[in-house]
Amino acid sequence: MKKILVTGGDGRFASVLKKKLNNKNFIFLNKKKLNILNINSIYKSLKKYKPNSILHLAGLSRPMTQHDDDIIKSINLNIIGTSNLVIASKKFNVKLVYLSTSYIYPGTKGNYKETDPVLPWNNYGWSKLGGESAVQMYKNSLILRVNMTEKPFVHKKAYSNVISNFIFHEDVVKILLKIINKKGVFNIGGNSMSIYNFAKKHNHNVKKIKSLGEFPLRQDMCLDKLNKSIR
Repeated sequence: MKKILVTGGDGRFASVLKKKLNNKNFIFLNKKKLNILNINSIYKSLKKYKPNSILHLAGLSRPMTQHDDDIIKSINLNIIGTSNLVIASKKFNVKLVYLSTSYIYPGTKGNYKETDPVLPWNNYGWSKLGGESAVQMYKNSLILRVNMTEKPFVHKKAYSNVISNFIFHEDVVKILLKIINKKGVFNIGGNSMSIYNFAKKHNHNVKKIKSLGEFPLRQDMCLDKLNKSIR
């Protein structure tokens, strides 16, 4: 297997990836060892480890409110940091794998294809689309628009009228290994269902609530491209 350098090596998804793989070909670096806001730090890591690919997991996600409260931090980590990695990937001729999000879609009609127009509905989505825009310019790349969460479902409440493609971190790991050599853009998720129905399968104490406009009702994506690629 080719050598893959992982940014955000102590984050939630990276921790699951590390545990499930236990693979020496994956090099997990936290922000102390690789600072995506310092391009010289990125260059130093690429020179030291000489990876074939970068799996970019570093960034800012939950809680969503922080992308409203501190847009500078959101822009720095999700847009500028990602752009730095694109520049470094181009300079060292390594592939870049970027985890984007389903939140870049408008959330109105559902069943979104990778070729559908994008229009983020919150600042988190805008920040991830900003990073994705830089990655799209670099053709030696793979963009995964993912809707994933921890297992078991961590929230006490879940929307019964919001349709989504939630998938657990562990299941994303399995898909990632099958698709990591691809290029382009892929939607990654589970079966389309309400967030409440998804959560209820694994957390029987979750309470049912309804979105009154704070969350778009149709976040689900079309997974046809993914399913054809991993058959």
